[in-house]
Amino acid sequence: MVLLDIVNVDVYIGNVHILRKISFNIEKGEVLGLIGPNGAGKTTTLKTIIGLLPLRTGKIVFEGEDISRLPARNRVGKGITYSPEDRRLISDLTVEENILLPCWVSGSMTKSMIEKNLEIVYKIFPEIKEFKNRKAKLISGGQQKMVSIARALVLMPKLVLLDEPFEGLAPMVANRLLRSIEAMKSLGITTIIAESNLRYVKQIADKIVRIERGEIKEVVENA
Repeated sequence: MVLLDIVNVDVYIGNVHILRKISFNIEKGEVLGLIGPNGAGKTTTLKTIIGLLPLRTGKIVFEGEDISRLPARNRVGKGITYSPEDRRLISDLTVEENILLPCWVSGSMTKSMIEKNLEIVYKIFPEIKEFKNRKAKLISGGQQKMVSIARALVLMPKLVLLDEPFEGLAPMVANRLLRSIEAMKSLGITTIIAESNLRYVKQIADKIVRIERGEIKEVVENA
């Protein structure tokens, strides 16, 4: 069953044409690798899906509903979350406080729901629980990436967008992150991973979409 369908989407930033008639889809429970060099349009694609950038033409269909004009907050409410490349943690908040920010912003989750979701997050990222009371500015870059992804997961979304999650990680940390993404997949969470390097993505992705200069060049099933 197709969860997300991107159909002939054009995106401009100012007068610059960034995405050119891009089309691809992802089925429920899949991991999709969006692969391309720096400047190819990967981050723009993710920001357009989450609603941080407007599309000029085309449409984005999520669970059969056209969400092309829906504000980002409403897309989060429908089950789409985003972990940006630069992490955007609040440095003076603790790790756990950073993770819980989406729950506080939503205002619709009970204490028991939050506790349940947080426990699932800690099962996916068990090392995070060990330093949950440490301020975000006092943990390593790799740990910060895990916290950023954990924050995107705490609402138990249907679709998670990860921007360059493996960038700059030591091989040991990257392999640990791969296991966490596998755990997310086992829970039925659909994931799009935007990456410049195919090395890690090909180990987990069900489908590879190659983008260059704002155009989709290839879509292949990753057996």
